Amino acid sequence: MVALTMAACGSSQVNGPRNTPAAATPRVIVAPPPAPVVDPNLDLRAGPVPVPLELRIPSLRMSAPVLGVGITPRNVMDTPTGSASDSVWQKVFWYRGGGTPGEAGTATIAGHVDDVLGRPAIFAHLKDLHPGDPIAVRDTRTGLETDFVVTATAIYTLGQTLRPAILAQIYGPGPVAGQGALPSADGLSHLTLITCIGHWVTGASTYDHRLAVYAVSIPLPHEDSRPG
Repeated sequence: MVALTMAACGSSQVNGPRNTPAAATPRVIVAPPPAPVVDPNLDLRAGPVPVPLELRIPSLRMSAPVLGVGITPRNVMDTPTGSASDSVWQKVFWYRGGGTPGEAGTATIAGHVDDVLGRPAIFAHLKDLHPGDPIAVRDTRTGLETDFVVTATAIYTLGQTLRPAILAQIYGPGPVAGQGALPSADGLSHLTLITCIGHWVTGASTYDHRLAVYAVSIPLPHEDSRPG
């Protein structure tokens, strides 16, 4: 895969005419925004790092810890591997050069379809997702989740994954142009899940196709639409 996140104020009741003290100015306590899930100064060519995120796909009964990854010396998105007993096969990889899940932009998360012994890995059943299926990304520091809904799936040949238009769909236009994450036009958070699919190509040491699942965040109800 080529790659180029008020204090409550009350009022006192006044009975009968009297001099009323000036109302105190209500204090507004603004919670600081959560810290970035990864050091923004971390070089993209540095190795994988744990990030405080968890990917959940209820229809697949799947949850997985997330590693933040960059690019390899060949300028491809890093997808770490290990021995047959390594836990990396049951983890997913968020591309930290793109958007962060929950923020307006495109976040990309990859995962292996099988391990070195051919046993199912974390994204073995990604092909079973369909439009309308829910996905959630949880911030493990706060417990807050961003809810997504699958909008489309697509299968690409390796050749197609080199095309700028398809890369922009997978990663967002910013990373492909070397600009980093860019805000999405609709103000929503977009999520791409990607894994291998198809037939193993021995010479290339990879599968001959990629499966991409596209999802978009579910916007919260507007305050005016809430029942009163």
